[in-house]
Parts: sequence; C-alpha cells; structure tokens
Amino acid sequence: MDDREREVRRRMAEHEPYTDYGPGLEQLEEERTRGKELVHEFNASHPRDHEGRQKLLRELLGSVGERVWVEPPLRAMYGNRVHLGDDVYVNVGLTLVDDVEVHVGSRVMFAPNVTVITTGHPVHPDLRRDGTQFSAPVRIEDDVWIGAGATILPGVTVGEGSVVGAGAVVTGNVPPRTVVAGVPARVLREITDADLEFRYRPPRDLA
Repeated sequence: MDDREREVRRRMAEHEPYTDYGPGLEQLEEERTRGKELVHEFNASHPRDHEGRQKLLRELLGSVGERVWVEPPLRAMYGNRVHLGDDVYVNVGLTLVDDVEVHVGSRVMFAPNVTVITTGHPVHPDLRRDGTQFSAPVRIEDDVWIGAGATILPGVTVGEGSVVGAGAVVTGNVPPRTVVAGVPARVLREITDADLEFRYRPPRDLA
C-alpha cells in the first residue's frame, strides 16, 4: 500500500481532514469503482432473481445477516464498509455515503429514500476548496425504524428500538426507545408499553 493511501486511511479512521483522490490512492479508487459496479448490477437485476440479488449483496456489502431484503435502487460509495444484521428490510432508494463504516443492527426497517452519511466537509471554504472532508461511522442499533426521506449524519448513533420520523435530519445521537422527528431532529417522546396497544390515528388538520 502506498504511503499516501496509508495516511489517508488513518485520517479516515481518526476523523481527521483528508482528500480521497489523486496519485497514490489507486487502491482506494479501485474499491469505490468495484462497489459502484456491484451496485449497478444489483439495481439492474431482475425482480424474480432473489438468489442473484442476495449473492450480489453479499459481494457488495461488508457483512449481511440472515433474511435481509433490499429493494433496488440502492446507492453506495463503497459498499464494503456497510454491515447489516439479521431481518433488515430496506425499501427503495437507500443512499449510503459509506466512506467509513455503517453498522446496522437486526430487525431494522428503512422506509423509502433514506440517506445515511458518514462524511462531511469543513465549514470554512478555505478548508474545502480542494475537496477536503472528514468521516465518522454511523451506528443504527437493533429494532430501529427510520421513516421516509430521513437523513442520518456523520458519527450519529440511533439507539435501540427508536423511531426516526419521516423527513428528519438527525444531527445527534438518538436515545434508545424514543421517537425523534424534525429538522434538526429532536426527541418527541419515549416509547412505552402503552404503544403495545396500537391503533391508527388519522392526521389532524394543520392550523
């Protein structure tokens, strides 16, 4: 491995600023390209080819548990930094900016068009003119439901059993067994045994 690539990978792991293109980073670029090829194959697969899709997922992702279902289209930067537990369901349009690891627990549900981002850029323009970025892993614990169009930002942990509301932008860690929503997301309430008695609540009129 080239010395520059070794240093870039160290910076990625330590959440330090780095650029991920240019001479000496050919192996990193090959990882990205291979991931995009596999994503392309997965998204172009036939709906009835369940076995082929599972094979592609296991080749694309870092690890895949049992009974995982992913609906195309899927988007990923690398793919091999993503780890899915058992009984994970991914609806259409999941985007994974996985420059570093994304760990998803078991029995997690992703609604359509969720985005999980491990990478951002410095605020000051002088620090990002050359594309400098930073990365921090995302962890989604067991039994989480992430609503349609939600965005999970770098370094966030979504606690066990929580619900992320549709369209939420999650900038901080989500406590276990809570409902969060909004931009930026905030805690709306805890999830309690009262929620075991489910009933549909029609939307109220907006003021």
